Amino acid sequence: MSPVIIWAVALVVLLAIEGATAQLVTIWFAAGALVALIAAALHAPIWLQAVLFIVVSGVTLVATRPLVKNITKRKTQSLNADRCIGETAVVTEDIDNIQATGSVKVGGIVWTARSSDGEKIEKGKNVIIEKIDGVKLIVKEI
Repeated sequence: MSPVIIWAVALVVLLAIEGATAQLVTIWFAAGALVALIAAALHAPIWLQAVLFIVVSGVTLVATRPLVKNITKRKTQSLNADRCIGETAVVTEDIDNIQATGSVKVGGIVWTARSSDGEKIEKGKNVIIEKIDGVKLIVKEI
């Protein structure tokens, strides 16, 4: 089988895989296959075609991968709950990490709460919300 046909089939297969995926995964190798196809059409030796394929694939991968990662990076969307971090809340049920009890009220909503330093916090105390862990607020007494 002719090297031109082999590289043409490789190019088509790589482009088909690229078209079927949501992320860029084979585009660099398709570029290498294209250059190797051109070299084969110009009757370059097989070893040169293989070297060109490897070099072009590697160079395009290294040169463009960071850019592609930045473009395709999924942005995390903050939740409304994230807004309560740094806010002051009132303890509505004693917070005891050992007993796994405690709740606070912030912005009119009651949340399960745990102490960030492990200390018990009594009902009625003001706390500051340090972070969210699942559905629990991690708080510290003011």
